Formats: sequence, structure tokens, C-alpha cells
Amino acid sequence: MLNNIGLPGLLLIAVVVLVLFGRGKISSLMGEVGKGITSFKKGISEGQKELDDDKVADAKDVTPVDPAADKDKA
Repeated sequence: MLNNIGLPGLLLIAVVVLVLFGRGKISSLMGEVGKGITSFKKGISEGQKELDDDKVADAKDVTPVDPAADKDKA
């Protein structure tokens, strides 16, 4: 069904939406959509930063300890 819309169908839908909601309402709606996308991207980047910080905090030192080196220090 949606495969047969084409350019004329999309233009008709755009005109109907413009008539129903008006130009001012659509522009404010698009501004809100833009703010939402920006907020979503910010949340994703903060979440990724938290995950990276947790990985660094959870890292363990797995360097083998040489007991002979400890005796030389004492």
C-alpha cells in the first residue's frame, strides 16, 4: 500500500497537513522535534561516557608480582 504513494501523493499529504495545522504550528512542532533529537544525542553521549568511565574504574592490575623483587626492597 505505501509503496505506491509517490511524489504527488506526498505533496498532497503535505498540503493537507499544512491546511489542518497551519504554518506556525508546524514550525513550532519541528522546533520541538529538533530539541528532542538534540536531547537524545546528548543523553546517548553521556551514557557512553559513563560506560567508559565504569570500564576504567573496573580495570584491574594483572601485572605479575615477582616475590624476589619484594625481598630486594626490604
